[in-house]
Amino acid sequence: MKILMTAMGLDIGGAETHIVELSKELVRQGHQVLVASNGGVYVPEIEAAGVRHVKIPMHKRSPVLMARSLFMLRKLIARERPDVVHAHARIPGFLCGILKRGMDFPLVTTAHWVFSTGGALRALTNWGDRTIAVSGDIEEYLVDNYSLDRENIFLTINGIDTEKFSPEVSGERVREEFGIAPGTQVVSHVSRLDDSRADAARALLRIAGKLAGRVPGVRILIAGGGDQYEELLHRAEEINLRLGYRCLILAGPRTDINEICAACDAFVGVSRAALEAMSAGKPVVIAGNEGYLGLFDEDKLEVGVEGNFCCRGCPELSDGELLDDVTSALTLPEETRERLCGYGRQVVLERYSVERMARDALAAYEAAMPRARVTLSGYYGFDNAGDEAILGTLCRDVRACIPDAEITVLSRDPALTMERHDCLAVPRFSPVKVMKNLRRCDMLISGGGSLLQDGTSTRSLLYYTTLIRLAQRWGKKTCLYANGIGPVRRPGNRRIVREVVERSDAVTLRDPDSLRELREMGVEREDIAVTADPVFTMEEPDPGKTEEILRRLGVRGEYITASVRPFRGAPDYFTKFAQVLDGVEERYGVSVVLVPMQPRRDEPVSWQVSDAMMGHAHVLTGEYTPEELMGVIGGSRMILSMRLHALIFAARMAVPALGFVYDPKVESYLTLLHQPSAGDSGSIDVNATVEAVGVILSHREEIVSRLAATRDSLRNEAGNNKEILRRLMENDGASNTKD
Repeated sequence: MKILMTAMGLDIGGAETHIVELSKELVRQGHQVLVASNGGVYVPEIEAAGVRHVKIPMHKRSPVLMARSLFMLRKLIARERPDVVHAHARIPGFLCGILKRGMDFPLVTTAHWVFSTGGALRALTNWGDRTIAVSGDIEEYLVDNYSLDRENIFLTINGIDTEKFSPEVSGERVREEFGIAPGTQVVSHVSRLDDSRADAARALLRIAGKLAGRVPGVRILIAGGGDQYEELLHRAEEINLRLGYRCLILAGPRTDINEICAACDAFVGVSRAALEAMSAGKPVVIAGNEGYLGLFDEDKLEVGVEGNFCCRGCPELSDGELLDDVTSALTLPEETRERLCGYGRQVVLERYSVERMARDALAAYEAAMPRARVTLSGYYGFDNAGDEAILGTLCRDVRACIPDAEITVLSRDPALTMERHDCLAVPRFSPVKVMKNLRRCDMLISGGGSLLQDGTSTRSLLYYTTLIRLAQRWGKKTCLYANGIGPVRRPGNRRIVREVVERSDAVTLRDPDSLRELREMGVEREDIAVTADPVFTMEEPDPGKTEEILRRLGVRGEYITASVRPFRGAPDYFTKFAQVLDGVEERYGVSVVLVPMQPRRDEPVSWQVSDAMMGHAHVLTGEYTPEELMGVIGGSRMILSMRLHALIFAARMAVPALGFVYDPKVESYLTLLHQPSAGDSGSIDVNATVEAVGVILSHREEIVSRLAATRDSLRNEAGNNKEILRRLMENDGASNTKD
């Protein structure tokens, strides 16, 4: 990968050291790393390790500097084209979040600390596509204060280079630099000496006199720079003058922290600095602005790990406790010291390796970079069971091809679609959101159903073809997936469909009649595949749920199912349909269950049929999944249906059917399934239809056997949809358009 790290700066500090060690480890593992920051003392170290650095002034909330940084970052990202951008502080995250909207790169952020969430500062925070938290309590902070999804948060650690921070490293050079004689006891402290980080340094200055009284000649070596450095240096000089020797040594910003740790006999600090000292085999007193944990041992492990050794949630730092614990650390019996130091280093070796830190980061990068962004277009979100079944199988097939694909559905009801299908969704009638989604996707799949037809309206056909043509114009792969074509009557519409089909990367059709329709339009391409409706690959419904639904409905014994829909062709069609159901119920002794496939439209008509009957019909009302509806149909003796997908559900379950034609597609599929037609929905012959039901029921076993064979064949054909999709999605080098 090529990874761009963005940070405020690279001076002394825990977050800065985290960035340095992570960048070096990623380079060691073979990745390219570029760091953009305001610079600092660590720049030479990362450049020596093969990490490039670009100076961008992201270190202050100055409007002028932020505007300049935004301009510089945009140029840098456009030139370098990183695979992922990783922001390590609030300002870099905010700026990268702005650029992401137009440049569309994967953005990962790391929460090294907790931020103020008030006022404008909250608006200045962007957590990207995925967020890395360096401790469990920071993860909770992100969830509680920013409502981040836990699935998008990756927990990591401050990885420590255990070879760099090792008991084998010598501190003699540092001791000599500051004139510390052999045998002199030294306490080291490393921190950024800003107001929000300097409490431990202030406390060490306050206890210096008493500590010198307990441990004569002791030296306190403080490394770090910041806005409190000059003040602390002045106070240290006053204390040294009073003590009569240079007890307090303020070394300023340093990069040789491993030698600072090696030079000491005890260490005071928090977070990464504390872990580095533990790795170096030193007794560590954990103390900082967030609180006080004390001399680290086995009893303090759980609290230390939970708060990333930052003391969050611990009691306030106490001068008296700090003095006692530092004194103890300097005067430990040799055996106790060896055990304590060995335990601290073992904790780091087991829990805080740089390899694990890099592994955590790479996992977040991978999660932020879906291998494919797939947009699904169809008659989705209208609560039509057939189309929802198609969408379910299509989502399943896309995930089977690329498990981590980002799926977005253009839906009438995005919330319902997201809930049912575990995907993203945008309103299909929002031009801005639809266009934005098409711009960022890799592939558009126009999926299932009779989308390319003008029998309903030209407006519907133009909606679907416009999406496809825009995707093709913008260089996206396009796939017509198990489509039913036609009827397309208007010459202009036929030309549009022909062009869309010819330029698509893959085309699969659900029936031979659709291919004949395309040939009549002049489509010549030879790679069009006639497959079958995706519903044939649906999983078996749960028999237990079917029994529960029928029990609640009050259905006992054998029953037939029926499915009706609104039909403008004849005002009395529902009356004749009711008469058919009365005749079937009376003559063949079966119950009737009316199954609305699209409740919003079909339930009112179903109740009209039920109310018009002399006998009684059970109307399946409420919300049911496609699998549950298929289970109810699958348990019936046969189905009488005006709805195409009710017929397909029945065929999937090898249930005999009698179809009522309101659209040529119904006639076409009845022929494909070798199932009889009751004729046009507007001219139902009641007596002939009741007789036809009798013929079907009397030959049911034979019909079921034939249907099962047809069903199995169609299931295999439907499986080809996924294989063609897989080849298209895996063929990254394929042309996105056809000439």
